[in-house]
Amino acid sequence: MLLVDLGLYIGTVADLNDSQALTAATVSHILSVDSVDPSPLVPADVGFRRKWVNVLDEVTSDLLSHLDNCFLFIQEAVNEGGAALVHCQAGRSRSATIITAYLMKRYQLGFTEAYNRLKTVKQDVQVNPGFEEQLCLYEALQCEVDTSSPLYKQYRLTKITEKYPESQHVLRELFAVKPAHCSSSEASYRCRKCRQTLFRGSSILSHLVGEGASAFGYKKSSNSTGDVQCTSYFIEPLLWMEKTLLGVMDGQMLCPKCSAKLGSFSWCGDRCSCGRWVTPAFQVHRNRVDEIRRLNIQK
Repeated sequence: MLLVDLGLYIGTVADLNDSQALTAATVSHILSVDSVDPSPLVPADVGFRRKWVNVLDEVTSDLLSHLDNCFLFIQEAVNEGGAALVHCQAGRSRSATIITAYLMKRYQLGFTEAYNRLKTVKQDVQVNPGFEEQLCLYEALQCEVDTSSPLYKQYRLTKITEKYPESQHVLRELFAVKPAHCSSSEASYRCRKCRQTLFRGSSILSHLVGEGASAFGYKKSSNSTGDVQCTSYFIEPLLWMEKTLLGVMDGQMLCPKCSAKLGSFSWCGDRCSCGRWVTPAFQVHRNRVDEIRRLNIQK
């Protein structure tokens, strides 16, 4: 058990057996990040506050969704004058991810700086690549898990397809609400042929513009300055797509009203015209829809 910051320790599951050390360190909160219930190991004679995050140390596991709640749990211990022990099995990956995120959020640090600060205390920490990617995304989200953010939505879709490679296993909650039920203040996108509203701006998932392989150069669309352009919108799956998507790995994206071809989808991912690979890919060609914005006219 090593002191990382004021009121914050990192350790292993074995540290739960040392009640004297826990008491001496004024540990009041125990945060267990493990796939095994730690309850039998926690001393029963001490009134610890406990939190268990049931996560495997695998690249496909989701820790990002827990980071804000874990921060609040640790901060509660610090604010009350106690200390929090964050542990996993070996104290190298899962617990290191939680503590790195805590340092990022508390001290407004980037991932690299916070991770290096932890490594000065415990040199053997080694966050797995999946958790490292999540910490970088946490930094991009400004250390606040915003479930409405396009970055988070894309992350969630990717994790679901990693866990359930066959699309028929995807839960119904994956599909976003109907466009008509969204805020009317944002841009809407309608089928160019029949004027059916298909999605709104909040459903568009952003991605970094890719450079693309030279073999795909002929597919790129460039403006007069030579900048690569995206010719499709990549969006989150919506309820009107449900019958088309479930049970099928890829296919055409058709308008639910007039059946005009809008684009395509693939749970395995597809390449954008800019060269970036997007997984999963639900793309609507820009030339098949019209963007509608409400004008505020002052009288």
